[in-house]
Amino acid sequence: MTDSSRRVAITGIGPITPIGNGVDGLWDGVRRGESAVRPISRFDPAPFSCRVAAEVEFEALDFMDPKRAHRLDRFSQIGLACAQMALADARLSPAQAAAAGMGIYTGSALGGIAFAEEQHGVFVERGIRAISPLLALSVFGGAASSAVAIELGLTGPSVANANSCASGAIALGEAARLIRDGRAEVMLAGGVEAPLAPLTFGAFSLIKVLSGRNDDPATASRPFDADRDGFVMAEGGALLVLEEYGRAVRRGAHVYAELVGYATTNDAHHMTAPRPDAAETARAMTGALCDAGLAPEQIGYINAHASSTVLNDGTECRAIRRALGAHADRVAVSGTKGLHAHALGATGAIEAAICALALERGHLPGTANLRSQDPECDLDVVPPGGRDERVPYLLTNSFGFGGINASLVLGAA
Repeated sequence: MTDSSRRVAITGIGPITPIGNGVDGLWDGVRRGESAVRPISRFDPAPFSCRVAAEVEFEALDFMDPKRAHRLDRFSQIGLACAQMALADARLSPAQAAAAGMGIYTGSALGGIAFAEEQHGVFVERGIRAISPLLALSVFGGAASSAVAIELGLTGPSVANANSCASGAIALGEAARLIRDGRAEVMLAGGVEAPLAPLTFGAFSLIKVLSGRNDDPATASRPFDADRDGFVMAEGGALLVLEEYGRAVRRGAHVYAELVGYATTNDAHHMTAPRPDAAETARAMTGALCDAGLAPEQIGYINAHASSTVLNDGTECRAIRRALGAHADRVAVSGTKGLHAHALGATGAIEAAICALALERGHLPGTANLRSQDPECDLDVVPPGGRDERVPYLLTNSFGFGGINASLVLGAA
């Protein structure tokens, strides 16, 4: 981001999440403070050590006609629904968005892999002629963003990244760069994930990163808690309308927040374990602060990645201390995955949506299921229920397999 005179406003939010859909549904879910994790209903999870997840309540026909729904898999259906909600929330028609040259940047760790898994079963049982002719058009990471662009007529820049669990945050940061650099006036950006299929889910269970707390699903995801034992998988998505601030003001748009800073780094250490010294995680945070032109003391809240894995949460706390110095003792921190679980590449976008609403509505989300805070996570962690407090700026983190780190800084409108 190079042109400080061009600011980036968040003017539309389109979320489909386990705790609620749409702006009001998502925020009601945050304030309700109840975990959406339940026993898996999408398939039989009996063979796996983890048998819980956070599923979304989503009916494609609420957003598209039967013909369109039939031509899209769940991944692309969710993406299209999020896009439609985001545009409607921003009070932009598809024609207006297209006329403004809107593009779309999305992130997804796994894209249409669940549909591919389903079709592989069909292939094994009935042969190649039985599989869907749409398979090749559904599995690539850019399928959802392409479906959105085609349906809405968006001819601007279109990029889909697959940077694991940092994907959604990276999509937002890179889209904001386009606006700041004067290469776009308005963008759709965020993440979409539909990973709940047996082989896909089982692969994560096999490497022992998922919680085994099957007897009490609602408490399985417990960020910063001393008894955390792994993350809980989720599905869902969120796309945000990012708009050049002056343009948003001129058309009378409602501005939820500003996206003021972004940075990404790589641990270059291990595919699943964070770098123990947290150096590169911290550098993503300091880079985002530098990009925003802010000192650590100006950050009032951190929405942590806080995946509820044994290694990640403690390492992230070390990174926060390394990045913020003495201010780390004063900044409020919480992790919302105890509510909506971890929708992989979509989570950073879902959490960015929550952060924008937190800035607008003066409430810091709580950390669900925090019962006994891990001494290693020695920060001011916001307890369940949250805290009514207005902050000028916040930072939100997303970290993924492969050591990929991304941080965003949002400011109050």
